[in-house]
Amino acid sequence: MNETHDPSLRSWVQSANAPGQDFPVQNLPFGVFRRAGSGESFRGGAAIGECIVDLAAAAQAGVLDASAREAAQLAARPGLNDLMAAGPAACSALRLGLSRALRAGSRQRAALEPTLVPRAQAEHALPACIGDYTDFYSSIHHATAVGRLFRPDQPLLPNYRWLPVGYHGRSSSIGVSGQQFARPLGQRLAAGAHVPTLDCSRRLDYELELGVFVGPGNAPGTRIGIDAAESHVFGLCLLNDWSARDLQAWEYQPLGPFLGKNFATTISPWVVTLEALEPYRLPLAREAGAPDLLSYLDGARMRSAGAIDIELEAWIETASMRAAGTPASRLARSNFRHAYWSIAQMVAHHSINGCNLRPGDLLGTGTQSGPEPQEAGSLLELTHGGRDPLRLPNGEQRSFLEDGDAIILRGHCERAGAARIGLGEACGRVLPATA
Repeated sequence: MNETHDPSLRSWVQSANAPGQDFPVQNLPFGVFRRAGSGESFRGGAAIGECIVDLAAAAQAGVLDASAREAAQLAARPGLNDLMAAGPAACSALRLGLSRALRAGSRQRAALEPTLVPRAQAEHALPACIGDYTDFYSSIHHATAVGRLFRPDQPLLPNYRWLPVGYHGRSSSIGVSGQQFARPLGQRLAAGAHVPTLDCSRRLDYELELGVFVGPGNAPGTRIGIDAAESHVFGLCLLNDWSARDLQAWEYQPLGPFLGKNFATTISPWVVTLEALEPYRLPLAREAGAPDLLSYLDGARMRSAGAIDIELEAWIETASMRAAGTPASRLARSNFRHAYWSIAQMVAHHSINGCNLRPGDLLGTGTQSGPEPQEAGSLLELTHGGRDPLRLPNGEQRSFLEDGDAIILRGHCERAGAARIGLGEACGRVLPATA
């Protein structure tokens, strides 16, 4: 905790002070943007209210001290990989410099104000060049619910309570919020059939997740210890791991997800740093009777503050809603504090065999379902495998997603004694299958 977390701080950017604003001066997440339709180069920015600080311009404006200016220059490039590689000290220096310059009464206002770009006039690229993508399975509630549908005789496999289970996904199909993708094709095995068919997915689903961007990383053959793991994390975003459940059910044994998962993944454009999330830390919960952790997954900091209190929501906007101008409907609300495995444990386990993580690598937390039915983070769970369709406020029903449906993920942190901060939105839309 430091001066940037002070809940009494206000900004001279008036929109940052509005109630319910995701991006007050206590947040300052980083992303990559340019003015929409301008043909400008993409470069790093920091969100403040309804504006973006152009970090390339800020580095030249003379409003930052040497360490913050050096970090801003790293962030001014087309991806944030160099800033991520520089580690927590550089990121913290930049946040502090921006925080001081953006506070109400700041002497730097006159120099910094010309660097602001309205968020409504910006378009985004991915925050970093993502070399590798690994998706974990950190919610025991999601793992158990899905296990009951896929393996009713053994919903939770024996290894789940011992290690953070994950699989390597496809980085090439990750897109930023606003992503549109065609309904995927693949092999499906219909109920009662003995021969699969090639067809478009009829059980398309979303998954409510967080994404974790790796910071400095580690050299091949080295390991990241549990106590150092978070120093290798840059920050968090929202992540939707779209899933074709019928393709997944046929193909996932014995090697896990493949075509049912690799066609699209949507993330939010803004990455909220771990430093900004510090006020919302909680002890990592373990249920009674859980096995003792192996030493490389256990640590005092992880136990006392390994969880983060992040409210997560999934909303649907159907084509009919869009045409009628009616608002999106919330499908579920959950919280990252329910995660069984922490971010530090994911990083430590990923590297225990000497696997090298690199700046800009992305880790998915897996679907963040809570203990209550309404906290399920996917349609697969909400509709009990499609058997109990949801009725939407406009009278439509959904077991799984239809063409034209858009899913909007949102997240925020809020508690007494701290400023409310948010992660923005991750929105993606399903298009009809292509020939």
